[in-house]
Amino acid sequence: MLTIRLVKTAMVASTALFALLVTFNNLTDYNSNYQFVRHVLNMDTTFPGNALMGRAITAPAVWTVGYWAIIATEAAVGLTLAFAAVQLAVNLRSSAAGFNAAKKYAVIGAGLGFLLWFTGFMVVGGEWFAMWQSQDWNGQEPAFRFYMTLLAVVIFLNQPDGELDARRLR
Repeated sequence: MLTIRLVKTAMVASTALFALLVTFNNLTDYNSNYQFVRHVLNMDTTFPGNALMGRAITAPAVWTVGYWAIIATEAAVGLTLAFAAVQLAVNLRSSAAGFNAAKKYAVIGAGLGFLLWFTGFMVVGGEWFAMWQSQDWNGQEPAFRFYMTLLAVVIFLNQPDGELDARRLR
């Protein structure tokens, strides 16, 4: 059904817009989220005297490299999802096989986003650097919303699409 294909395409385009806007915001308001990365890696707002402080990274060069890696990954997610949305749009009226094949780019983009926001923020930031202990610099809730949205979109996207009714396309 063409309507479902349109909704799937719009959802992928929306996730692309989100990731690109996050990238844009991190570039135009660089210092705000640099401070987030600095505090998480430095672990200076975790519980005083916690046994995990040996994991803290206090080198500003590492904070900068880490932040640029986050920004680059956000950009890659956004660009991949934007490319995916274009591929889906180009294949809206294609055969089921053509439309279904175009989904692979969205899966790649969503997978990159999952690696960033789940593995990067929840696993590395949240658990390794004990971000959950910080009242001021805890990004776990936003990260959860981001990767769960990506998962929901990719699950819906990957529901099989059949052939379109040729009579309705004229």
